[in-house]
Amino acid sequence: MIDTVWPYLALMLLIAGAFPALERRTGWKLFTVLPPIVLVYLSITALAVAGLWTISPQIKEAQGTLVARGVPALLFLLMVNCDLRAIFRLGPRVLGVFVSTTFSLFVAFVVVFLLFRPWLAGKAWQPLAALSGSWVGGTANQIAVKEAIGMSDELLGMSLLTDALCYSVWVVVLFSIARLAPAFNRWTGAKNSGDLPQVETRASGPLHWDGVLLWLGFALAVALLSRELADLLPATGVIGATTWAILLATGFGLMVAHTSLARSPGASQVSSALLILVVAILASQSNFKGIASAPMYVLAGACILAIHALVLAVLARIFHFDLYLCGISSLAHVGGVAATPVLAASYAKPLVPVGILLALLGYILGTGFGLMMAAIMSALALPGP
Repeated sequence: MIDTVWPYLALMLLIAGAFPALERRTGWKLFTVLPPIVLVYLSITALAVAGLWTISPQIKEAQGTLVARGVPALLFLLMVNCDLRAIFRLGPRVLGVFVSTTFSLFVAFVVVFLLFRPWLAGKAWQPLAALSGSWVGGTANQIAVKEAIGMSDELLGMSLLTDALCYSVWVVVLFSIARLAPAFNRWTGAKNSGDLPQVETRASGPLHWDGVLLWLGFALAVALLSRELADLLPATGVIGATTWAILLATGFGLMVAHTSLARSPGASQVSSALLILVVAILASQSNFKGIASAPMYVLAGACILAIHALVLAVLARIFHFDLYLCGISSLAHVGGVAATPVLAASYAKPLVPVGILLALLGYILGTGFGLMMAAIMSALALPGP
């Protein structure tokens, strides 16, 4: 049984790296249904339930420090890759689709929350709030919202599982509807988006080990500075010191994104590693308590995607959006930067950079969207037992 920090941390790192390595080397179909990050979470949770380690004071302190510093550092690194100038150069047509997609998800989350409100009393709404951050941005935004609203690690499991299962089905749907594009475009009166001008995405040089160390040190320094500044800012309602630290780190990342430093390689790789490590640490604190509630959350997630698709289709008819842009924007929200380029390439190769930039824009807005949904759900939630 592990009861000291270094064996515990070594195990977290090994498991966090094992599943991504298996996906890269084997290409098993399992990973299309359950991404490595979800398998890491479930595996470590199972080991925690089995009692492989005890939450000693030393380990508990390490867990708190790693999460408190890791989440702001992670968001800073993610924002470094977001070039707002390139995103704005996409033009009103593409940005209009993005805004419409975000609005459709807002409507879907509010409607589904109201429908499921009798079963989401107390703090049971929190997994949906965290999920909203993920379905505009990504898993990093999901964890940021989780930390900002003080959601338990047990409820995070519900949110991650709902995200993985519903997202997997949604990817299949978006790939399969490509053949419907001509009929959809006639219905909306839209032109095919394959004729959009090529958009260049930011490129960087080859990654060296010194870049990994520099970005990791930079990110941790920003996380510390954000926390120090957050303690000086007023805390009201949902906006506490943790939330301020997250928002400050996001802002610092966007500032660095528009400097020459952003062209230095390594930020993307370090952020990917840091993300899955933070998920592993969170999983090590949790258990399968409340897993019986998972079907309700998965059903809620399916309803959210169905309403999102319906509202987005109506907006596409009103504003004459084509199917390709709607599909890419939807996956840029729900799936993030990893899957969107693949879908865009299957639609029309000139849309690949568009998909990447929209997904990066989602990363910028995801945490704020999740916090907004948390405020709404908290205000409307029924009292807990």
